Amino acid sequence: MRCVIARFPFELTKAGVIESMKGVKPEPAVGDVVVIGRRQYPVKQVGEVVTRQDRRDFSVGEVVRAMTKLGFTCLVVSAEEQAPAPESPSDLLGF
Repeated sequence: MRCVIARFPFELTKAGVIESMKGVKPEPAVGDVVVIGRRQYPVKQVGEVVTRQDRRDFSVGEVVRAMTKLGFTCLVVSAEEQAPAPESPSDLLGF
């Protein structure tokens, strides 16, 4: 799919975005996020990886429109909805 982000044309595919995000650790996701697989990535992080542009060069809206057209789920996550990271391995086991 052809889309324009920060005045530059990109030919993006869903498989291409998934491949680009493989091995990329999600930053803390608060605000607009894109669900890729089982992970939630901040929209700006996805835009930066996929376009190789600085985050300041494009808007959240541009990336959300492109990801939605490709079939990804985009949503807004508040700080309360974000699960806190476990403090230690014993927290994972419930001790």
